[in-house]
Amino acid sequence: MTRAATFLLALAAAAAMVAGCSGTAGADRPTVVVTTNILGDVTHNIVGDDIDVRVLMPPGADPHSFQISAAQAARIESADLLISNGLGLEEGIAHTVQAARSEGVPILEVAPQVNPIPFDTHGDSAALDPHFWTDPDRVAAATESIRDAVVRHVPGVDRAAIDDRADAYVDRISDLTTAMTALFDSIPAESRRLVTNHHVFGYFAERFGFEVIGAVVPSGTTLASPSSADLAELSEAVRTSGVGAIFVDSSQPSKLADVLAKESGERVEVIELFTESLGDAGSGASSYLEMMETNATRITEGLK
Repeated sequence: MTRAATFLLALAAAAAMVAGCSGTAGADRPTVVVTTNILGDVTHNIVGDDIDVRVLMPPGADPHSFQISAAQAARIESADLLISNGLGLEEGIAHTVQAARSEGVPILEVAPQVNPIPFDTHGDSAALDPHFWTDPDRVAAATESIRDAVVRHVPGVDRAAIDDRADAYVDRISDLTTAMTALFDSIPAESRRLVTNHHVFGYFAERFGFEVIGAVVPSGTTLASPSSADLAELSEAVRTSGVGAIFVDSSQPSKLADVLAKESGERVEVIELFTESLGDAGSGASSYLEMMETNATRITEGLK
């Protein structure tokens, strides 16, 4: 056997040992599977390292269109608890969630637990809005729902430790809300108007006193497409309202928003926000709290 072949065999054996150790470590702990990375971050803050939290959607994923692999679907079926956003957000994996329910996996759908509001869109008024995380107060309520579900369904958890971490995280969310409110106080009331890539800021607008003028895609899902009439109507609304910025999601192409900005007036700026998903490390949105701070700063700078 050549020296190179011996070296490659040694590498393969080492990799197999690492994989075996990793699998054993995961098997020693109960497992919670979370669909979105935003809820995954919240769950991590509640359970710490006591539970193996497996998040399906990577940073930058669009929850409306995200699909999972067969291996991820198998992990769901063996989980002690599945945490999903609900209210139709995870359109690409709805069938997988339903299959897990049929197999008896305990499921917490978070959005229905936090007093959801209807969409303020054309034709969607009867549907409930799944984008609750744009209101930090509702994320605080979601924290409590997740804590209770973990304690109820995951075996062997330390209730006192879970409570302490959840309480500490709710306190940090409260500090976030205070900081966001202070930032937004610098925006004149007549400038608190939002145009977005799609309808994602209903909860945010209700909580912080903004008005949603409209969206490039007049729907609560990124899978819909605007008609020429929709764009013409929104372009006119942007011109008459004096909106100076259009906010688009960092995970979605901004081409339509760029076209709308050009039609509405050259002074209209297109600004990226993290609305549907966390970002990578260093993006300014690697956690829920960081994401909201970044968005609040960009919204304030865009509207002042």
